Amino acid sequence: MKSLKHLNKYLFKYRVRLLSGLLFVALSAWLKVYSVEFIQESIDWVSNNVSQSAGFMPAAITHLLKLGAIFFGLTLVSGIFLFLTRQTIIVTSRLIEFDLKNEVFEHYQKLDLAFYKRNNTGDLMNRISEDVSSVRNYVGPAIMYTTNTITIVSFTLIYMIKINLLYTLYVFSPLPILYLSVYYISNLINDRSTTVKQQLSILFSKSQESFSGIRVIKSYMLEKTMGDDFEKDCLDYKKKNMFLVNADALFQPILMFLIGISLVLIVYIGGREMIKGVVTSGGVLAFVIYVNNLTMPVASVGWITSLVQRAAASQTRINEFLETKPTIINEEDNTVEVEGELEFANVTFVYPDTGIKALEDVSFKVGSKESIGIVGRTGSGKSTIAQLICRLYDTSSGIIWVDGKNIRRIPLSSLRSKVGYVPQEVFLFSDTIAGNISFSTDGSGDELRRKVEQSAKDAAIYDNIMEFKDGFDTYVGERGVTLSGGQKQRVSIARAMLKAPNILVMDDCLSAVDTNTEQEILYNLQRYMEGRTTIIISHRVSSVKMCDKVLVLDKGRVAEYGTHEQLLGNKGLYYDMYEMQLAEEVQS
Repeated sequence: MKSLKHLNKYLFKYRVRLLSGLLFVALSAWLKVYSVEFIQESIDWVSNNVSQSAGFMPAAITHLLKLGAIFFGLTLVSGIFLFLTRQTIIVTSRLIEFDLKNEVFEHYQKLDLAFYKRNNTGDLMNRISEDVSSVRNYVGPAIMYTTNTITIVSFTLIYMIKINLLYTLYVFSPLPILYLSVYYISNLINDRSTTVKQQLSILFSKSQESFSGIRVIKSYMLEKTMGDDFEKDCLDYKKKNMFLVNADALFQPILMFLIGISLVLIVYIGGREMIKGVVTSGGVLAFVIYVNNLTMPVASVGWITSLVQRAAASQTRINEFLETKPTIINEEDNTVEVEGELEFANVTFVYPDTGIKALEDVSFKVGSKESIGIVGRTGSGKSTIAQLICRLYDTSSGIIWVDGKNIRRIPLSSLRSKVGYVPQEVFLFSDTIAGNISFSTDGSGDELRRKVEQSAKDAAIYDNIMEFKDGFDTYVGERGVTLSGGQKQRVSIARAMLKAPNILVMDDCLSAVDTNTEQEILYNLQRYMEGRTTIIISHRVSSVKMCDKVLVLDKGRVAEYGTHEQLLGNKGLYYDMYEMQLAEEVQS
């Protein structure tokens, strides 16, 4: 139950609703138990007062109708309170489910990239959907039925003792066995529920990977292989679920058996007590009704325990992520204006999840409203620089200065609101082309539409968009699957241009476009670069030669640094790359 303490803040938040619901449960249970007294009174009154006199019958019928009307009224009011219970406690559980899902989602967004590399998407989805749903069953049905069980058992016990204490002790004698059974089986449920949740996360992950990589699967004709693999995981999930179901199945027979023993004791001992005159016939019948009333509440103990154990297992998994602290945090909260001057001072970076050293003692500076091109072979650390500028990671050593301030002392909101980042791995949302381009921009109407179209023209994607039947209102599908690689890159560039950032970071985002389109984008980009700091990362020399300075990386170190003309004159690594790419263009 320790893991469920996390929910106490929500229980306190909705305490008025919750306490009202608990009160309604108690009132409903009390009225249900209290109404039995009128049945007992009716039976005892009939036994003691009915005679064969014809004149007496109307009075008896009137009295019995009166008792019956009271019983009916109490039952009706009890039902109304039960309805109000569901309108308070169950609604509260839905509100808490809403809040908890939002809390988990907001926390997910605060966590750094290393977290997402350690955890697969399927597991993240499972915890925010299936696990939160299991937790809802605890703050809703479990609390409601637990309160109902406790109140009915308590009130029933009080009324039973009023009739006969010894008789009551006989009826409740199976309770110690019930307690031990619940304790043992609940432990089984807890362990097996956790195992089932873990296996379900594997199924979510496999499904998500298969759907995302469906083109690769089809191209290699691996549908059957993937299907067999998924079926194997499903069978494993079924097997683990059956273990859980078997543990659940133990509750009902044990509980019904113990209730059956109580009924046998009532009939046997009640008959003997009636003969002795200790208990009336109405009292025996009342005991039978009380035990029948206890059947569902006591039988629900197993179900409630199962809900609580599953919720505890699920909340433990949720807490595991909620207790994960983001490594990228704000050291200061004050808003800071970011102009765009950047300086890397002896920066070294090692990826925390792999231990790979991507950068080592890298230093360079780019002034506000200046541009720098970064080139190098694959694995030289180019993309790492882009991620450090956006502060998706923090440096292992060294300092990144932004406008003369340590980047760690600039609030993330201030920094990222002024950075336009075009990643190497383009991601488009399941939205229209216009929606993807205007993703990071607030506003609506004709003015926004005009800006979207202009950004598309600057990114050399406007003509392609207009060829689609719905133009800018064309839905691109999940991850932009309906667009080509080059089209997705240009939509991503248009998105960054529309943001009009002070710092524009383009991470090898022209790799999927042809040379002519690249030159068109670069020509438009020259005009766009005026007045903002621009970092162009590419493996093509042609993409960076227009920049004020060029940084050449080799195995995470700075190999060369200078203007395009200076580096060509040095005839070093940059010159070799330029000559090689020039020869490739001539051959093509």
